[in-house]
Amino acid sequence: MTTLFKNIKELIQVRSEPVSFVSGLEMKELPTIKNAYLVVENELISDFGSMKNCPTSNFNKVIDAKGKMMLPSWCDSHTHIVYAGNREGEFVDRINGLSYEEIAINGGGILNSAKMLQATTEEELYQQSKVRLEEVTRLGTGAVEIKSGYGLTKDAELKMLRVIKRLKENYPIEIKATFLGAHAVPTEYKNNKQGYLLMLVNDVLPTLAKENLAEYIDVFCESGYFSVADTELILEAGKKYGLIPKIHVNQFTAIGGVQSGVKYKALSVDHLEEMREEDIEVLKGTTTMPVVLPSCSYFLSIPYAPARKMIDSGLPLALATDYNPGSAPSGNMNFVVATACIKMNITPEEAINAATINGAYAMGLENEVGSITIGKQANLILTKPINSYGFIPYSYGNHQIEKVYLKGEEIV
Repeated sequence: MTTLFKNIKELIQVRSEPVSFVSGLEMKELPTIKNAYLVVENELISDFGSMKNCPTSNFNKVIDAKGKMMLPSWCDSHTHIVYAGNREGEFVDRINGLSYEEIAINGGGILNSAKMLQATTEEELYQQSKVRLEEVTRLGTGAVEIKSGYGLTKDAELKMLRVIKRLKENYPIEIKATFLGAHAVPTEYKNNKQGYLLMLVNDVLPTLAKENLAEYIDVFCESGYFSVADTELILEAGKKYGLIPKIHVNQFTAIGGVQSGVKYKALSVDHLEEMREEDIEVLKGTTTMPVVLPSCSYFLSIPYAPARKMIDSGLPLALATDYNPGSAPSGNMNFVVATACIKMNITPEEAINAATINGAYAMGLENEVGSITIGKQANLILTKPINSYGFIPYSYGNHQIEKVYLKGEEIV
Protein backbone atom coordinates (compact mmCIF):
# COMPACT_ATOMS: atom_id res chain seq x y z
CA MET A 1 0.00 0.00 0.00
CA THR A 2 1.52 3.31 -1.10
CA THR A 3 0.05 6.76 -0.53
CA LEU A 4 1.23 10.07 -1.96
CA PHE A 5 0.44 13.34 -0.21
CA LYS A 6 1.06 16.13 -2.71
CA ASN A 7 0.96 19.93 -2.74
CA ILE A 8 1.52 20.11 1.02
CA LYS A 9 1.67 23.80 1.84
CA GLU A 10 4.41 23.15 4.42
CA LEU A 11 5.89 19.89 5.67
CA ILE A 12 6.93 20.49 9.29
CA GLN A 13 9.58 18.87 11.50
CA VAL A 14 11.66 17.48 8.63
CA ARG A 15 14.75 15.66 9.87
CA SER A 16 16.88 14.03 7.18
CA GLU A 17 19.51 13.01 9.73
CA PRO A 18 18.53 11.11 12.90
CA VAL A 19 18.04 13.41 15.91
CA SER A 20 17.41 12.07 19.41
CA PHE A 21 16.23 15.39 20.87
CA VAL A 22 16.89 19.12 20.62
CA SER A 23 18.07 21.44 23.40
CA GLY A 24 18.45 25.13 24.16
CA LEU A 25 18.83 27.28 21.05
CA GLU A 26 18.24 24.24 18.80
CA MET A 27 14.65 24.24 19.99
CA LYS A 28 13.98 27.43 18.02
CA GLU A 29 14.90 25.60 14.81
CA LEU A 30 12.01 23.79 13.15
CA PRO A 31 13.02 22.51 9.71
CA THR A 32 10.28 22.59 7.08
CA ILE A 33 9.77 22.20 3.34
CA LYS A 34 7.25 24.43 1.59
CA ASN A 35 5.19 23.09 -1.32
CA ALA A 36 6.12 19.53 -0.49
CA TYR A 37 5.15 15.91 -1.05
CA LEU A 38 5.36 12.86 1.21
CA VAL A 39 5.13 9.16 0.37
CA VAL A 40 3.92 6.46 2.76
CA GLU A 41 4.72 2.84 2.02
CA ASN A 42 3.94 -0.15 4.26
CA GLU A 43 3.11 2.06 7.28
CA LEU A 44 6.38 4.03 7.05
CA ILE A 45 7.53 7.33 5.58
CA SER A 46 9.45 6.27 2.47
CA ASP A 47 10.10 9.58 0.72
CA PHE A 48 9.48 13.32 0.94
CA GLY A 49 10.72 16.53 -0.61
CA SER A 50 9.86 19.53 -2.74
CA MET A 51 7.00 19.23 -5.23
CA LYS A 52 9.42 19.97 -8.06
CA ASN A 53 10.86 16.50 -7.37
CA CYS A 54 7.53 14.77 -6.74
CA PRO A 55 7.54 11.17 -8.07
CA THR A 56 5.02 10.20 -10.72
CA SER A 57 4.84 6.46 -9.99
CA ASN A 58 1.54 4.69 -9.64
CA PHE A 59 0.26 5.04 -6.08
CA ASN A 60 -2.63 3.23 -4.43
CA LYS A 61 -3.88 6.54 -3.12
CA VAL A 62 -3.11 10.19 -3.91
CA ILE A 63 -4.17 12.92 -1.46
CA ASP A 64 -4.05 16.55 -2.53
CA ALA A 65 -3.08 18.61 0.54
CA LYS A 66 -3.21 21.99 -1.16
CA GLY A 67 -3.39 24.82 1.40
CA LYS A 68 -2.81 22.38 4.27
CA MET A 69 0.19 21.59 6.41
CA MET A 70 1.55 18.27 7.62
CA LEU A 71 3.54 17.44 10.73
CA PRO A 72 4.32 14.35 12.80
CA SER A 73 1.62 13.39 15.27
CA TRP A 74 1.93 14.56 18.86
CA CYS A 75 3.98 12.47 21.30
CA ASP A 76 2.42 12.58 24.78
CA SER A 77 4.97 11.16 27.21
CA HIS A 78 3.05 11.53 30.50
CA THR A 79 -0.54 10.36 31.00
CA HIS A 80 -2.72 8.44 33.46
CA ILE A 81 -5.62 7.75 31.12
CA VAL A 82 -6.41 4.29 32.51
CA TYR A 83 -8.64 5.26 35.43
CA ALA A 84 -12.17 4.65 36.67
CA GLY A 85 -14.97 7.19 36.92
CA ASN A 86 -14.05 10.84 37.41
CA ARG A 87 -13.43 13.43 40.12
CA GLU A 88 -15.71 16.24 39.03
CA GLY A 89 -16.90 16.66 42.63
CA GLU A 90 -13.38 17.67 43.63
CA PHE A 91 -13.38 20.18 40.79
CA VAL A 92 -16.31 21.91 42.51
CA ASP A 93 -14.55 21.62 45.89
CA ARG A 94 -11.57 23.53 44.49
CA ILE A 95 -13.86 26.23 43.11
CA ASN A 96 -15.27 26.51 46.64
CA GLY A 97 -11.82 27.13 48.07
CA LEU A 98 -10.18 23.81 48.90
CA SER A 99 -6.64 23.21 47.61
CA TYR A 100 -5.49 20.03 45.86
CA GLU A 101 -3.50 19.13 49.00
CA GLU A 102 -6.50 19.74 51.30
CA ILE A 103 -8.71 17.53 49.15
CA ALA A 104 -6.09 14.78 49.34
CA ILE A 105 -5.84 15.07 53.14
CA ASN A 106 -9.64 14.69 53.35
CA GLY A 107 -9.51 11.37 51.49
CA GLY A 108 -9.92 12.71 47.98
CA GLY A 109 -7.35 12.92 45.24
CA ILE A 110 -5.43 9.80 44.28
CA LEU A 111 -7.00 7.75 47.09
CA ASN A 112 -10.47 8.57 45.74
CA SER A 113 -9.48 7.35 42.28
CA ALA A 114 -7.95 4.22 43.79
CA LYS A 115 -11.18 3.37 45.61
CA MET A 116 -13.17 3.66 42.38
CA LEU A 117 -10.65 1.68 40.36
CA GLN A 118 -10.46 -1.16 42.87
CA ALA A 119 -14.24 -1.58 42.57
CA THR A 120 -14.16 -1.56 38.75
CA THR A 121 -13.75 -4.76 36.74
CA GLU A 122 -10.87 -5.10 34.31
CA GLU A 123 -13.30 -5.22 31.38
CA GLU A 124 -15.11 -2.05 32.45
CA LEU A 125 -11.79 -0.31 33.05
CA TYR A 126 -10.72 -1.23 29.53
CA GLN A 127 -13.98 0.04 28.06
CA GLN A 128 -13.68 3.39 29.87
CA SER A 129 -10.01 3.80 28.95
CA LYS A 130 -10.35 2.97 25.27
CA VAL A 131 -12.81 5.85 24.86
CA ARG A 132 -10.12 8.24 26.12
CA LEU A 133 -7.46 6.67 23.94
CA GLU A 134 -9.62 7.01 20.84
CA GLU A 135 -10.33 10.62 21.77
CA VAL A 136 -6.67 11.61 22.06
CA THR A 137 -5.87 9.82 18.82
CA ARG A 138 -8.44 11.91 16.97
CA LEU A 139 -6.83 15.00 18.53
CA GLY A 140 -3.53 14.15 16.86
CA THR A 141 -1.64 12.05 19.40
CA GLY A 142 0.28 9.21 17.76
CA ALA A 143 2.35 7.99 20.72
CA VAL A 144 1.41 7.94 24.39
CA GLU A 145 2.82 6.80 27.72
CA ILE A 146 0.27 5.45 30.22
CA LYS A 147 0.96 4.98 33.93
CA SER A 148 -0.56 2.77 36.57
CA GLY A 149 -0.86 4.29 40.05
CA TYR A 150 -4.58 4.45 40.72
CA GLY A 151 -4.66 0.87 41.98
CA LEU A 152 -2.54 1.01 45.14
CA THR A 153 -3.04 -2.72 45.75
CA LYS A 154 -1.22 -5.56 44.03
CA ASP A 155 -4.32 -6.76 42.17
CA ALA A 156 -5.49 -3.29 41.15
CA GLU A 157 -2.06 -2.13 39.94
CA LEU A 158 -1.69 -5.28 37.85
CA LYS A 159 -5.25 -4.80 36.56
CA MET A 160 -4.29 -1.35 35.28
CA LEU A 161 -1.12 -2.62 33.62
CA ARG A 162 -3.02 -5.45 31.92
CA VAL A 163 -5.52 -2.92 30.55
CA ILE A 164 -2.63 -0.85 29.19
CA LYS A 165 -1.19 -3.96 27.55
CA ARG A 166 -4.56 -4.76 25.99
CA LEU A 167 -4.88 -1.23 24.61
CA LYS A 168 -1.40 -1.58 23.14
CA GLU A 169 -2.40 -4.81 21.41
CA ASN A 170 -5.67 -3.46 20.00
CA TYR A 171 -4.77 0.03 18.74
CA PRO A 172 -2.25 1.32 16.17
CA ILE A 173 -1.06 4.16 18.41
CA GLU A 174 2.35 3.61 20.02
CA ILE A 175 1.87 2.97 23.76
CA LYS A 176 4.47 2.76 26.53
CA ALA A 177 3.55 1.40 29.97
CA THR A 178 4.87 2.76 33.28
CA PHE A 179 4.50 1.23 36.74
CA LEU A 180 3.61 3.98 39.24
CA GLY A 181 2.68 1.97 42.31
CA ALA A 182 4.38 4.63 44.45
CA HIS A 183 1.77 7.26 43.58
CA ALA A 184 0.30 7.63 47.08
CA VAL A 185 0.24 5.66 50.33
CA PRO A 186 -3.07 3.76 50.57
CA THR A 187 -5.23 4.13 53.67
CA GLU A 188 -4.47 0.65 54.97
CA TYR A 189 -0.76 1.52 55.03
CA LYS A 190 -1.28 5.03 56.43
CA ASN A 191 1.09 4.39 59.34
CA ASN A 192 3.31 1.92 57.53
CA LYS A 193 4.65 3.51 54.36
CA GLN A 194 7.71 1.26 54.44
CA GLY A 195 5.43 -1.77 54.45
CA TYR A 196 3.67 -0.48 51.33
CA LEU A 197 6.98 0.12 49.55
CA LEU A 198 8.14 -3.39 50.40
CA MET A 199 4.86 -4.81 49.07
CA LEU A 200 5.47 -3.04 45.77
CA VAL A 201 9.05 -4.29 45.62
CA ASN A 202 8.48 -7.87 46.78
CA ASP A 203 4.99 -8.65 45.45
CA VAL A 204 4.13 -6.42 42.49
CA LEU A 205 7.46 -6.01 40.70
CA PRO A 206 8.17 -9.75 40.23
CA THR A 207 4.70 -10.34 38.77
CA LEU A 208 4.71 -7.41 36.37
CA ALA A 209 8.20 -8.39 35.23
CA LYS A 210 7.10 -11.99 34.63
CA GLU A 211 4.13 -10.80 32.56
CA ASN A 212 6.16 -8.06 30.82
CA LEU A 213 3.63 -5.40 31.78
CA ALA A 214 5.82 -2.28 31.98
CA GLU A 215 8.96 -0.72 30.53
CA TYR A 216 9.27 2.20 32.96
CA ILE A 217 8.99 2.76 36.69
CA ASP A 218 7.83 6.00 38.30
CA VAL A 219 7.51 7.52 41.78
CA PHE A 220 5.64 10.61 43.03
CA CYS A 221 8.65 12.19 44.75
CA GLU A 222 6.94 14.96 46.69
CA SER A 223 6.43 16.28 50.22
CA GLY A 224 3.65 14.28 51.87
CA TYR A 225 3.99 11.43 49.37
CA PHE A 226 7.38 9.77 48.82
CA SER A 227 10.77 11.06 49.93
CA VAL A 228 14.03 10.96 47.99
CA ALA A 229 15.02 7.87 49.99
CA ASP A 230 11.70 6.20 49.14
CA THR A 231 12.19 7.11 45.50
CA GLU A 232 15.66 5.64 45.33
CA LEU A 233 14.50 2.43 47.02
CA ILE A 234 11.85 1.96 44.30
CA LEU A 235 14.17 2.90 41.44
CA GLU A 236 16.85 0.54 42.72
CA ALA A 237 14.32 -2.29 42.87
CA GLY A 238 13.03 -1.48 39.40
CA LYS A 239 16.55 -1.54 38.01
CA LYS A 240 16.84 -5.23 38.94
CA TYR A 241 13.96 -5.94 36.56
CA GLY A 242 15.22 -3.70 33.76
CA LEU A 243 12.66 -0.95 34.37
CA ILE A 244 13.82 2.53 33.32
CA PRO A 245 13.03 5.43 35.69
CA LYS A 246 10.63 8.29 34.89
CA ILE A 247 9.93 10.42 37.98
CA HIS A 248 7.24 12.88 39.14
CA VAL A 249 9.30 15.67 40.73
CA ASN A 250 9.06 19.30 41.86
CA GLN A 251 5.30 19.67 41.43
CA PHE A 252 4.66 21.46 44.72
CA THR A 253 8.07 21.41 46.43
CA ALA A 254 11.68 20.79 45.41
CA ILE A 255 13.16 18.11 47.67
CA GLY A 256 15.97 16.66 45.57
CA GLY A 257 14.03 14.42 43.21
CA VAL A 258 15.65 15.90 40.11
CA GLN A 259 19.06 14.98 41.50
CA SER A 260 17.87 11.40 42.10
CA GLY A 261 16.56 11.27 38.54
CA VAL A 262 19.96 12.23 37.15
CA LYS A 263 21.71 9.83 39.55
CA TYR A 264 19.58 6.93 38.31
CA LYS A 265 19.73 8.04 34.67
CA ALA A 266 15.98 8.60 34.48
CA LEU A 267 14.67 8.93 30.95
CA SER A 268 12.61 11.89 32.14
CA VAL A 269 11.79 14.03 35.16
CA ASP A 270 8.23 15.34 34.96
CA HIS A 271 6.20 18.29 36.30
CA LEU A 272 8.97 20.72 37.38
CA GLU A 273 6.65 23.55 38.40
CA GLU A 274 9.13 24.39 41.17
CA MET A 275 12.68 24.57 39.81
CA ARG A 276 15.73 25.80 41.70
CA GLU A 277 19.00 26.84 40.08
CA GLU A 278 20.62 23.63 41.33
CA ASP A 279 17.86 21.58 39.67
CA ILE A 280 18.51 23.22 36.32
CA GLU A 281 22.28 22.91 36.70
CA VAL A 282 22.21 19.18 37.49
CA LEU A 283 20.20 18.46 34.32
CA LYS A 284 22.71 20.13 32.01
CA GLY A 285 24.59 17.73 29.77
CA THR A 286 22.55 14.70 30.86
CA THR A 287 20.32 12.35 28.89
CA THR A 288 17.36 13.01 31.22
CA MET A 289 14.51 14.88 29.51
CA PRO A 290 12.64 17.57 31.50
CA VAL A 291 8.90 17.16 30.84
CA VAL A 292 6.46 19.94 31.68
CA LEU A 293 2.69 19.69 32.00
CA PRO A 294 0.97 23.04 31.41
CA SER A 295 -2.57 21.61 31.51
CA CYS A 296 -2.04 20.62 35.13
CA SER A 297 -0.94 24.14 36.08
CA TYR A 298 -3.93 25.56 34.19
CA PHE A 299 -6.44 23.26 35.88
CA LEU A 300 -5.06 23.54 39.42
CA SER A 301 -4.11 27.24 39.18
CA ILE A 302 -0.59 26.47 40.35
CA PRO A 303 2.61 27.99 38.90
CA TYR A 304 3.70 26.94 35.43
CA ALA A 305 7.08 25.27 35.06
CA PRO A 306 9.75 27.87 34.12
CA ALA A 307 10.05 26.54 30.56
CA ARG A 308 11.56 29.74 29.18
CA LYS A 309 14.30 29.75 31.79
CA MET A 310 15.03 26.07 31.27
CA ILE A 311 15.39 26.37 27.50
CA ASP A 312 17.48 29.55 27.83
CA SER A 313 19.74 27.62 30.20
CA GLY A 314 20.43 25.15 27.40
CA LEU A 315 18.11 22.34 28.47
CA PRO A 316 15.84 20.29 26.24
CA LEU A 317 12.13 20.28 27.03
CA ALA A 318 9.18 18.01 26.29
CA LEU A 319 5.48 18.79 26.62
CA ALA A 320 2.84 16.31 27.80
CA THR A 321 -0.77 16.40 28.96
CA ASP A 322 -0.69 14.61 32.36
CA TYR A 323 -4.18 13.39 31.37
CA ASN A 324 -5.73 12.20 34.65
CA PRO A 325 -9.05 12.54 36.53
CA GLY A 326 -7.90 14.91 39.26
CA SER A 327 -5.46 17.52 38.03
CA ALA A 328 -5.56 17.44 34.21
CA PRO A 329 -8.72 15.82 32.84
CA SER A 330 -7.83 16.42 29.20
CA GLY A 331 -5.58 14.68 26.71
CA ASN A 332 -5.65 17.48 24.16
CA MET A 333 -2.05 18.07 23.06
CA ASN A 334 -3.18 20.98 20.88
CA PHE A 335 -4.22 22.80 24.04
CA VAL A 336 -0.91 21.87 25.69
CA VAL A 337 1.08 23.33 22.79
CA ALA A 338 -1.00 26.50 22.86
CA THR A 339 -0.80 26.90 26.64
CA ALA A 340 2.97 26.43 26.56
CA CYS A 341 3.22 29.34 24.13
CA ILE A 342 0.69 31.55 25.91
CA LYS A 343 1.59 30.92 29.55
CA MET A 344 5.18 29.67 29.39
CA ASN A 345 6.39 32.15 26.80
CA ILE A 346 7.92 29.63 24.45
CA THR A 347 7.74 29.98 20.68
CA PRO A 348 5.63 27.83 18.34
CA GLU A 349 8.84 26.25 17.04
CA GLU A 350 9.94 25.34 20.56
CA ALA A 351 6.51 24.03 21.47
CA ILE A 352 6.23 21.83 18.37
CA ASN A 353 9.72 20.43 18.97
CA ALA A 354 8.77 19.77 22.60
CA ALA A 355 5.55 17.99 21.59
CA THR A 356 7.06 15.86 18.82
CA ILE A 357 10.74 14.85 18.71
CA ASN A 358 11.45 15.57 22.39
CA GLY A 359 8.23 13.90 23.50
CA ALA A 360 9.20 10.85 21.46
CA TYR A 361 12.58 10.74 23.20
CA ALA A 362 10.88 10.93 26.61
CA MET A 363 9.19 7.61 25.73
CA GLY A 364 12.20 5.94 24.13
CA LEU A 365 10.52 6.25 20.73
CA GLU A 366 12.78 8.77 19.01
CA ASN A 367 13.74 6.19 16.34
CA GLU A 368 10.12 5.36 15.53
CA VAL A 369 8.13 8.61 15.67
CA GLY A 370 8.39 12.34 16.33
CA SER A 371 9.72 13.67 13.04
CA ILE A 372 9.32 13.50 9.27
CA THR A 373 12.16 11.07 8.65
CA ILE A 374 12.45 8.22 6.15
CA GLY A 375 11.89 4.92 7.90
CA LYS A 376 9.81 6.33 10.76
CA GLN A 377 6.16 5.44 11.23
CA ALA A 378 3.76 7.48 9.13
CA ASN A 379 1.99 8.95 12.18
CA LEU A 380 0.88 12.26 10.73
CA ILE A 381 -1.35 15.26 11.28
CA LEU A 382 -2.87 16.95 8.23
CA THR A 383 -4.08 20.40 9.21
CA LYS A 384 -7.02 22.37 7.96
CA PRO A 385 -6.09 25.15 5.51
CA ILE A 386 -4.08 27.56 7.72
CA ASN A 387 -1.74 30.50 7.25
CA SER A 388 1.23 29.16 9.20
CA TYR A 389 2.06 26.62 11.87
CA GLY A 390 1.95 29.48 14.37
CA PHE A 391 -1.82 29.38 13.94
CA ILE A 392 -1.92 26.03 15.77
CA PRO A 393 -1.14 27.56 19.21
CA TYR A 394 -2.73 30.91 18.29
CA SER A 395 -6.10 29.21 17.76
CA TYR A 396 -5.97 27.76 21.27
CA GLY A 397 -9.66 26.88 21.58
CA ASN A 398 -10.04 25.14 18.24
CA HIS A 399 -7.69 22.46 17.00
CA GLN A 400 -6.59 22.87 13.40
CA ILE A 401 -6.57 19.17 12.54
CA GLU A 402 -8.39 17.94 9.46
CA LYS A 403 -7.16 14.33 9.49
CA VAL A 404 -4.90 12.07 11.53
CA TYR A 405 -2.97 9.12 10.12
CA LEU A 406 -1.42 6.33 12.20
CA LYS A 407 0.98 4.04 10.35
CA GLY A 408 -0.34 5.61 7.16
CA GLU A 409 -4.00 4.81 7.79
CA GLU A 410 -6.58 7.52 8.33
CA ILE A 411 -8.12 7.55 11.81
CA VAL A 412 -11.85 8.24 11.85
